[in-house]
Amino acid sequence: MTHDDQQYDHDAAPRTSPGERARQRTRRGELIAPEVVDSIPGLARVASHAAWHTAGWGVKTSAKSWLRVGKALTNRQEAAALAREAGQAVAVVGELARSVSSGVPVGTALLSAGQSLGAVVDQDPGQGVIDAQIVGSRVSPPPTLRERGQDLLERSRDVWSTEQGHPAYERILTELAPDEARILVLLLKSGPQPSVDVRTGGPVGMVSSQLIAPGLTMIGPRAGLRRVDHVPAYLNNLNRLGLVWFSRESLRDPMDYQVVEAQPDVLAAMHSVKFAKVVRRSIHLTPFGEDFGKSCLIEEEKADADFPAHLAPPAGETSDPA
Repeated sequence: MTHDDQQYDHDAAPRTSPGERARQRTRRGELIAPEVVDSIPGLARVASHAAWHTAGWGVKTSAKSWLRVGKALTNRQEAAALAREAGQAVAVVGELARSVSSGVPVGTALLSAGQSLGAVVDQDPGQGVIDAQIVGSRVSPPPTLRERGQDLLERSRDVWSTEQGHPAYERILTELAPDEARILVLLLKSGPQPSVDVRTGGPVGMVSSQLIAPGLTMIGPRAGLRRVDHVPAYLNNLNRLGLVWFSRESLRDPMDYQVVEAQPDVLAAMHSVKFAKVVRRSIHLTPFGEDFGKSCLIEEEKADADFPAHLAPPAGETSDPA
């Protein structure tokens, strides 16, 4: 090894500046501009920092590339090799370094660099496979309401479609309490449930009857609910979702009401006034609620079983549980 080579390899030599060593490499045939060499350590730091952030974008980086970037932080020859391989991207990386140094957020600087390059590419030399992800590409605007409507009509004409269940079922499942699911199963398997209103009676009640206690049922105990006191709120939510409706008609079997009318809350309401009367009503699943229960709350092999029939709400029927 000659004296000049020793001086070339000894980076800590006091009399050899970075620019002088760059000129020595240029004379030896290594075509690297001095300003590129002088900026390599800073660019390597930016590259490693940028690689960390771009990992969140889904750009794949091989283990070997990470080792090379780490080595480039302390080895100027490895940094020079990375600079040569970068080729035309050196200018973009330099702009990235200047942007970060001037206070531009790293994310913003990376987006700008990605738009300049068009893509971020990582190549694995061991497999020769190139993984690329386009950065800064325009995101397609969401379809308009008319386009979505046309898509629905197109799917309705598809005789090979295998779609099952209403698309609203997934959303409804997120808006149900566990106790409400048990109420739906009870109505599906046991049929419509009796409900009673307690109102003022007697001679005055024949002219103007006042409501004392509305919508008293045995649904809570029959469904095995944890929060029996929440039954009115549960029923209101199920009605809001279009799964149940409240009929003014009574069930055919009067025996269904005898157990309800013997409950303490019904007796307390009747004894709270001098004259009281009981108005019998019923609670039903809507056709939408029946299909929801069969599609979501019943085992698939049991969904085709014969369940008790429910009345469909007539046109204009109110949803008031009272």
